[in-house]
Amino acid sequence: MLLPEATSYDALVSGFSWEIPERFNIGVAICDDWADREPEREALVFVDEDGDTARYSYADLSRLSSQLANLLTSRGVLPGDRIGVLLPQRPETAYAHIAALKLGAVTIPLFTLFGEEALEYRLKDSGAKVVITDLAGAAKLASLRDSLPDLSTVFCVDGEDGAAQDLASHMAGHEDAFRAFDTAPNDPAIIIYTSGTTGQPKGALHGHRVLLGHLPGVEMSHDFLGQPGDRIWTPADWAWIGGLLDVLMPALYLGVPVVACRFRKFTAEAAFQFLQDQKIRNTFLPPTALKMMRQLDAPETRWQLNLRSVASGGETLGAELIDWGRKTFGLTINEFYGQTECNMIVSSCAGLMDARPGIMGRPVPGHNVSVVNDAGEELPTDTLGNIAVKRPDPVMFLNYWNNLEATQKKFAGDWLLTGDTGLKDADGWIRFVGRDDDVITSSGYRIGPGEIEDCLIRHPAVAMAGVVGKPDEQRTEIVKAYIVLKSGLEGSEDLAKEIASFVKTRLAAHEYPREVEFVDALPLTTTGKVIRRELRARAEGE
Repeated sequence: MLLPEATSYDALVSGFSWEIPERFNIGVAICDDWADREPEREALVFVDEDGDTARYSYADLSRLSSQLANLLTSRGVLPGDRIGVLLPQRPETAYAHIAALKLGAVTIPLFTLFGEEALEYRLKDSGAKVVITDLAGAAKLASLRDSLPDLSTVFCVDGEDGAAQDLASHMAGHEDAFRAFDTAPNDPAIIIYTSGTTGQPKGALHGHRVLLGHLPGVEMSHDFLGQPGDRIWTPADWAWIGGLLDVLMPALYLGVPVVACRFRKFTAEAAFQFLQDQKIRNTFLPPTALKMMRQLDAPETRWQLNLRSVASGGETLGAELIDWGRKTFGLTINEFYGQTECNMIVSSCAGLMDARPGIMGRPVPGHNVSVVNDAGEELPTDTLGNIAVKRPDPVMFLNYWNNLEATQKKFAGDWLLTGDTGLKDADGWIRFVGRDDDVITSSGYRIGPGEIEDCLIRHPAVAMAGVVGKPDEQRTEIVKAYIVLKSGLEGSEDLAKEIASFVKTRLAAHEYPREVEFVDALPLTTTGKVIRRELRARAEGE
């Protein structure tokens, strides 16, 4: 573990200091290092849709990732090249990332929910050379190949499919040992695309040090993850930073077995049953999952759980959910906070301090988190301002891929502005108050309205579109679209469904508008931009 042993938060902070080595490679650190020390140590457990279980040791992951790294090298992949990973939770997802990182390439986690337009933009913008996917992903990519000149190879984990090549058979002929590329902590490792408020998503580029930067927050939010018997699972997709860098990679680094599962559909009953059957000791449950699970009557009498820690992040938990967690799990849910560009920077930790419902937590050791004004000047305690993180910080992104202007706008002096507003009290507790931008928080996802609006106006019936988040008890917010139709057209329920489906199939299943309202006009600035704050107020009033 990176965190020192401590019995108080103050002792934890005073006893911590960063130790970032001169050379560091995520793939080696989460796989090969363990394979050298304890090759048969359990690393990954995969439970398929039928309940069949496959177990992978660190030696297994090292062998498979080395074969894949050798295969990628034989196809001309060089250090710095980009590799897309378009897969759900499954073993190939883990060793695809490990393989690419070991050879010095840059991985791009991609949601299986993405439609063709969302995939095309990310793959074209990143210049991805290879994509590793399944049959569903291969089908989406088939029609995009002509528009992606850099994409030379698609491997399919489910067997050959058209232009997509069977991954397993092509790996089989390659050696199961690979000498990892010698990377520095600041060398590029991962691009995670994050939605902004205008235009297309931005690729947050992280260096190999990002894993080390995550570890204190991961350990803190799980009451010192890495204890004997720890065993972790999350329903969060590994394409999300919350699944990849809050669970999969840190757990493998710490020697904690990761349990992977693909539910046909997430349900509260299935989650409780899985926690019981797989003897899960640690879990990251996004607030939406917790809210769904809370709807069941007396789950503590129906399932025998053996949890040691439950962490949650993405939205603030209230007192009711904290109390429910204590009754149901027999422990206090730890909240954490961060964003794609700078994650796991604030956390609570029941093992050290009592939770304060409605307040996220305190700065994780090693991260200088404060509240500043727009000029990057720290504000007095209990003063509303921008939640910000000071650089340098190992968890902080390197830059936005090919977007210097957006990178510069993210900072005020040496302070990275999260885009969220909040308060900091005299003890350092950070209270989230709201966003100072238009990002929508729905089911734990942060969704930018700009990409959705751009998609909506491509529909032949749509003249103008404004997209905002509408408050929702279960999802925190849902995506709502206000639509101005082209002249001569009238709105109808069928047209609303058609427009919503248009977005769902082109962008992502979590980004489509769950409500579509036809209006005569949208509130606009003098330069013709949609005034989303007026639409938000209208949605809140509904």
